[in-house]
Amino acid sequence: MTQTTPVPLGEITHTRVLRIAIPIVLSNITVPVLGAVDTGVVGQLGLPGPIGAVGLGAIILSAVYWIFGFLRMGTVGLTSQALGAGDRGEVSALLTRALLIGVAGGAALIVLQVPLFWAALRAAPATAEVEALSTGYMRVRIWSAPAAIAIYGITGWLIAQERTRAVLLLQLWMNGLNIVLDLWFVLGLDWGVQGVAIATFLAEWSGLALGLWFCRAAFARPGWRDPALVFEPARLKHMMAVNGDILIRSLLLQAMFVSFLFIGSSFGDVTLAANQVLMQFLTFSAFALDGFAFTAETLVGQAMGARARDRIRRAALMTGGWGLGSVLVLSLVFATAGGAIIDLMTTAPEVRVQARGFLAYAVAAPLAGVAAFMLDGIFIGATASRDMRNMMAVSFAIYAAALALLVPTLGNHGLWLALLISFVARAVTLGLRYPALEARASG
Repeated sequence: MTQTTPVPLGEITHTRVLRIAIPIVLSNITVPVLGAVDTGVVGQLGLPGPIGAVGLGAIILSAVYWIFGFLRMGTVGLTSQALGAGDRGEVSALLTRALLIGVAGGAALIVLQVPLFWAALRAAPATAEVEALSTGYMRVRIWSAPAAIAIYGITGWLIAQERTRAVLLLQLWMNGLNIVLDLWFVLGLDWGVQGVAIATFLAEWSGLALGLWFCRAAFARPGWRDPALVFEPARLKHMMAVNGDILIRSLLLQAMFVSFLFIGSSFGDVTLAANQVLMQFLTFSAFALDGFAFTAETLVGQAMGARARDRIRRAALMTGGWGLGSVLVLSLVFATAGGAIIDLMTTAPEVRVQARGFLAYAVAAPLAGVAAFMLDGIFIGATASRDMRNMMAVSFAIYAAALALLVPTLGNHGLWLALLISFVARAVTLGLRYPALEARASG
């Protein structure tokens, strides 16, 4: 066991909440910019194949890497609690565990790349040209999988310590370098799709190096390389249990959104396109809410580690208030300017008309989902992962029942209503478990 020394946690204020949240929001903005540049650069080649190949390859790898998203969430909760408890040795050891999981997970993907790519391309078939180009793209990028996944752990470790400016700088560096190398390799050296892949490969490994430099304080303490601490059975078992629960919860959530896409496709290409346009409204809302949900993870986790029940409640209320305020603004913007936003995203007249017909759901979705989103952050910080898993399973069952009842009679309206019902179900079920979460801090 490591020694614990109480640490001053500081007052939870609006300024502190914004100081943590704003860099996360800005960091999120860089993600679609990089995707747009990747597409734009290969678009200059004047052929449709490379555009489709980069898009397909990036989607497949993003989906595979997303499976390891539990590493960021679990690391935030565990690290913030160790920090709140004053257990500096465990804070360092958690970084080592996260890095080991990231490297091992990435190495496994490299070993399994052939069957993995084959299965992915069978699930999402394309023309022979696009499949060949996308396979070449993925074969380059997969070699940076250990770095990409380890960065999830580093990001979570930094967020837990309120070092979100470092997270922003890390994203700016990786995405900025990626963009510069894209331009050089594709437009300057004419490396085509391979150039885009090599640019991302180099950016991700350089990002890991920068991330480790940001974490250098942890390496000044012996805990990070103490095998007895890093591989302590009880702590390892707890970490694996938390991460396993979060993984199951995330897979259910992903299944919900994938089913929304697949069922929407059964209503025709125009409705499918309209739904995709409107889903970008939800993505934008998530970018804004991420900042406050991550802040909740950090502050609630620190309070849980310190066994400070009042601080948990204050962190939950303050971050939740900012989350609600942000979605009120976004819903107002969507309600007043939604039509113009739709017109910016598509020039197809029939898709514009269809999207406007379902715009009300995109306006309502952030309001319906804000409580679930913020409670996710609170429960992650408290590492109440079993509750997250179980309540997600209940919510998924409610979503499936709503689909069965509403879609046959209401069509795409029923599909959107089922999604909104699932958001409310997640909020209600997690809300019912919140008193038990607070009680843990007093136990």
